Amino acid sequence: MIHVVAVITAKPGKREEILRHFKANVPACRAEKGCIEYGPVVDAENALASQTKTGPDTFLVVEKWESMDALKTHAAAPHMAAYAAQVKDLIATRTIHILRDA
Repeated sequence: MIHVVAVITAKPGKREEILRHFKANVPACRAEKGCIEYGPVVDAENALASQTKTGPDTFLVVEKWESMDALKTHAAAPHMAAYAAQVKDLIATRTIHILRDA
């Protein structure tokens, strides 16, 4: 199984706008062959004292894919290119971690 954690930081005040575009794209991603999990997450409130918050402009995308081929197909999907075009001017930074089971 392939795990992906993407850390996306919006330009100040733009996180909700990016999330609107992202959430509109989620059904197409979840319908892809090999997708196990795909969705955005933000900091939990009233969490443990050990929490390190990402901040008000950042969200993470948590993904699970059956294989690296499924992830590669996802990355090349037309709906992902359309999403990227919609949000490119709203993103300050993006870091993608691609992981496998240990």
